[in-house]
Amino acid sequence: MNVGATRHRVTFQTGTTQPDGDGGTVDVWIDLAPPTWDVSITPANVRDLERDAAQTIIAAATHVITGRYRADVTVECRMMFQGREFRITGVKNVDERGIDMHLFAKETIS
Repeated sequence: MNVGATRHRVTFQTGTTQPDGDGGTVDVWIDLAPPTWDVSITPANVRDLERDAAQTIIAAATHVITGRYRADVTVECRMMFQGREFRITGVKNVDERGIDMHLFAKETIS
């Protein structure tokens, strides 16, 4: 992978629950360490999804994210980029080598 192509600095987060002080819990997002990661974000097209998602179920991806592999990024995570939120819908460890990853994500509009 061309390192110069990873021009988007993002933060990956995972969901967890914390006590709310009244005996219940509240859902919160916490940053994964390291807190920032460099990736390439491109709009998804049908060809990308068909080629990269063979034998994988992907729910309505709007973007393909490419970067160095992280074992802690799963479909339970989200990615934040300049105030935009992307829900991870699929993860591909390219060639199963633990070097590069392709993520499939759906941008959420609030």
